[in-house]
Amino acid sequence: MYDVIIIGKGPAGLQAALYTARAKLKSLVLGRESVLEKSDRIDNYCCAESQSGEELLAIGVRQAKSVGAEFKEEMVVGITKNNVFEVITDNNIYKSKSVIIATGQPTKKVPIENVDQLEGKGIHYCSTCDGFFYEDMKIGILGFTDYAIQELKEMQEYTKNITLYTNAQDMKMNTISKKYLKEKDISINSKKIQSFEGSHAIEKILFEDKSEEIIDGVFIAYGTASSVDFARKLGVMIQKNTIQVDSQQKTNIDGLFAAGDCTGGFKQISTAVGQGAHAGKSAIEYIKNLKEEI
Repeated sequence: MYDVIIIGKGPAGLQAALYTARAKLKSLVLGRESVLEKSDRIDNYCCAESQSGEELLAIGVRQAKSVGAEFKEEMVVGITKNNVFEVITDNNIYKSKSVIIATGQPTKKVPIENVDQLEGKGIHYCSTCDGFFYEDMKIGILGFTDYAIQELKEMQEYTKNITLYTNAQDMKMNTISKKYLKEKDISINSKKIQSFEGSHAIEKILFEDKSEEIIDGVFIAYGTASSVDFARKLGVMIQKNTIQVDSQQKTNIDGLFAAGDCTGGFKQISTAVGQGAHAGKSAIEYIKNLKEEI
């Protein structure tokens, strides 16, 4: 059991980890990479000389580790909350008293025609939120990673008539997910999708080879799960594809905080670091109050 799990190891996540670990909270940082690693040169961050994003992040990781933060390079595919949070990765399930989401802003774009037009009209992103409306119907899960398999598992609570559409992508998932697909005899369609079709709601999937399939609904879990995907499933307030937080980086869910680009605003390292500090401080206060209640 961790005191805090931080999802994302960019500037916001690393700063939050530095605060929580120094406060003697058992802290775990989950994440494989940050978009900042692709930056060749950073010149506008105060008190740090020109360096690459990779170099800057390496310093942050060393700092957080030096005060006790743990790091695991695992991809988070889901979060649930009962008495405590359960953070589900492609390899494990971790329990924590609090969570800080610091994964940046989602940038993925599904390369299929009519996605935007049919969002909310048969195209969805959250089986927990909308799966209930498709009980015993024919459903598609669009994706090719462990994240898609997690969504598929949740959707099976409502219907068994499910097809996994990979859109011609190679399946990038662990052996547990592959075994699940085989054991449950899940139908897999690996054709390249051209478009989703329907007048008032989705009616069919049109493939590039001109074949088509009738469908009642499609749940998109394409690539890796974003901060908004996690938050939406937990009932967090979302506005304009960003997580809504107060001045202390608190969401509307007790024990759940967010920092960095996923909350919108000025997309700069300095902003992310400041929000990470607030999120870390808020998590510390939250855990302290929990201990006092006990």
